[in-house]
Amino acid sequence: MYHKTASYRIFSVFNNVFLTVISVLCLLPLYHLLMVSLSSTAPANAGMVTFWPIGFTLEAYTKTFNNSNFLSALWVSVERTVLGTALALVVNTIAAYALSKETRVFRARNIYLWYFVVTMLFSGGLIPGYILILKLGLMDSLMALILPGLVAVFNIILLLNFFRTVPKDLEEASFIDGAGQFRTFYSVYLPVSLPVLATVSLFIMVGHWNSYFDGIIYIKDASKLPLATFMQTIIVQADMSQIDPNVVANQSQRTLRASQIFISALPILMVYPFLQRYFVTGIVVGAVKE
Repeated sequence: MYHKTASYRIFSVFNNVFLTVISVLCLLPLYHLLMVSLSSTAPANAGMVTFWPIGFTLEAYTKTFNNSNFLSALWVSVERTVLGTALALVVNTIAAYALSKETRVFRARNIYLWYFVVTMLFSGGLIPGYILILKLGLMDSLMALILPGLVAVFNIILLLNFFRTVPKDLEEASFIDGAGQFRTFYSVYLPVSLPVLATVSLFIMVGHWNSYFDGIIYIKDASKLPLATFMQTIIVQADMSQIDPNVVANQSQRTLRASQIFISALPILMVYPFLQRYFVTGIVVGAVKE
């Protein structure tokens, strides 16, 4: 039995207060963006908005959702995230299942494992990657945003280490019942791997949703830009050509940008609480072995 001493209780209180303050500081910028997006034009442009909206209005959100380019970019990001996450989970889990086997079962395991690990240290580079996508005819397509990052070795290592913790008795019982490797993988390994699958899914979703650089490289058609690239174009590069001129004339650019940033961050904020309970377990269990 672990006895909580006075010093431990003091540390626990201090730790909780410290983490609460850090959490609030992380949320404050997003909260401020929300307040700016809900404020009228003059106070927003004057920098008067702090923690409460001034001249409450939903006009910025109305204009944002009336922007066809923004809606198109939002839909592209949704397609990319859903399809990219599904494909990556299929590919990475199958690879991890095979690599989790011992060498007596999969003799070439170490060769393939090192083949994957080397790619974590060395990459083909930006120019060869661009030439490959160009030669495959994938420019301006959704697959150009998904295929290059489909196999993530870090995720494979997390998955294979988790699979190695699954009791061998379950696998042997499955084989005795007549199941093959694929049926064992689908019916035995996947159902008990929810923590690590949720963790890897979160990594992949956040990566796809926030990725903007590949959109700059591979997408030339403005109507096919993902949301992160669209936001980078109008905020970092200050290119307002993607916004209706009538909207720019009648609405503060600051409130428009605030509403767009908040909307782009909202999906991940909504998904994370449902996966958070699996996150720590998946990271810890998937990292304790080789």
